[in-house]
This record gives sequence, structure tokens and C-alpha cells, in this order.
Amino acid sequence: MSHQHTRPGRVWIPGGTFRMGSDHHYPEEAPARQATVGGFWIDPVPVTNAAFAEFVAATGHVTAAERAPDPADYPGADPALLVPASVVFVSPPHRVDLRDHLQWWRYVPGADWRHPYGPGTTLHGLDQHPVVHIGYDDAVAYALWAGGGLPTETEWEYAARGAATGEYAWGDELAPDGKHMANTWQGEFPLVNLATDGYERTSPVGAFPANGFGLHDMIGNVWEWTTDWYARPAAQSSCCGQPATPAEHDSYDPATPHLRIGRRVTKGGSFLCAPNYCRRYRPPARMAQPVDTTTCHLGFRTVSRAP
Repeated sequence: MSHQHTRPGRVWIPGGTFRMGSDHHYPEEAPARQATVGGFWIDPVPVTNAAFAEFVAATGHVTAAERAPDPADYPGADPALLVPASVVFVSPPHRVDLRDHLQWWRYVPGADWRHPYGPGTTLHGLDQHPVVHIGYDDAVAYALWAGGGLPTETEWEYAARGAATGEYAWGDELAPDGKHMANTWQGEFPLVNLATDGYERTSPVGAFPANGFGLHDMIGNVWEWTTDWYARPAAQSSCCGQPATPAEHDSYDPATPHLRIGRRVTKGGSFLCAPNYCRRYRPPARMAQPVDTTTCHLGFRTVSRAP
């Protein structure tokens, strides 16, 4: 049964062929290539705290961040770290090496979707903000309950472009005529957030203009899960001119070979993307996210496809 009581209806995206990826930015986006996608329906906004709360009330679902990790998945881990927790952004008190993301990320016991910045924080005033601290399986469970699924990377990128061909989903300027088109970081990341777009953290869904398909927050606000296992497009073997579909084992992080945790592609950037650090507020941008790792800037939206 489909449950859409607190969600606006999905938007129909007609199928088409487009130029996916980019040759001009981060290496994991290359090569730019032709891709074709069939028609599908997609949520016009990310899933909100209010919608996710309805799902939890109906199903009793307990998210990944609310459960202690399985020690078998993390050989050699400090048992004190194997508690319900999630990853939260904390601005450092001084300039730091931008190559070391641990300077601003903290693993916070008690942080979860109900407590987005850790114990003692609440969802007060955040009903219409995107739900965060959501693991991949949590997103899948919600999507099934809502009568749909998660988008593929190709579907997501096609929808995000909104039929536009510019650098961004709205053209070739990040802030045309000074107007902020998405919730991103203004200032020197991770130290100074000027919040000239009006938001220091997440923003209510739909606070910024829709793209050409009528979709909001495809860029900025929160990263969003897709179903694709992560691999560099250029590294994928191909057949008959079509790139191969990566498998789970292709997605393991080579920096931690002892951890066999798959990574899915997330898309769209977030309120933490800044010109001096993470220029991933563009449709082709992509990031590898371990399926078990949840953060304060990661959410999702759902799709359904023509029968």
C-alpha cells in the first residue's frame, strides 16, 4: 500500500538522453558520456522529518544510527565506539588542513534523525527540513513503505539537471545576480559560514527555486542516496559501448581494505559544500558513501517507475 499522507505527489520526469558526468571538475565525474533514462516519477523535495516520523510511527522502524554496530563488521574496532552514533559536522576553532576531514567531522553517540546534532538536540522547528542521519537501508525501507524505491544515479542526475545544460541546474552562475539558488556554504569552509543564503544548516524543503522539472533541493541542502554501487566511471569495464554496472565488491574503499562495507553513490551536495573546498553543488558531482554510515547532511528522496 502506498502512503503519501504528508508528502506532495511525485513529479513525472519524461525519459530522455543526456550528457552525464563532467570532464572539467573532479576525476570521479569523468568521463562525460551519453546516457539514456526511461520515464519515472520522483519526489519534488527530499523526504522530510515529518514524513519520516509518520513512517516510523506506522512501522516501528529503527534506523542504523539508533542501533549499535555489529562488531563482526569492524574487526579491531574500539568497543567503546560500537554504540548507537552518527557523524556530525563541528566547525573547528581555527584554520585546519582541508585534506583532513576528521578536523570537522565528529562521531557523536546519540546523534540520529531525532537528535540531528547530538543528545539534547531535537526536531523542534524542523518538521519540513530534510530528514538526516539516514542509512541506505533506512532509505530503502521508507521508499518501499511509500510505494516506491530510490533513484539510480542516472535517474537522479537527469532529474537534477532539469533539462538544463549549464554548469549548474539553473545555468552557468552559482548565484546569478546575487540570488542564491540552493542551500550551500558561503564563506571559508569549515571555519566561517556567512549564511548569506539564509541558512547555516539545513533549510526547509522548497525554500529555493525549483529546477526545470519542478524539483526542489536537488542541489545543496542534503546529499541524497542512489541505488548505484560506487565506482569511477572511467574504471568500469564496458561492453557494446555501455558502461558495466558496478558490483558491491567494486565499491569497497581501497583506503580501508579490512572493512568490507559497500559504498553507494550519493548526489547533489549539501549545505556544507563551499567554493574553497567542495564544489559538488552540481548535477554531475558524486560522492561515495558507506551504506552503514549516517551523517547530518545526508538524506534521500524516492521514485516510482512506469509499470
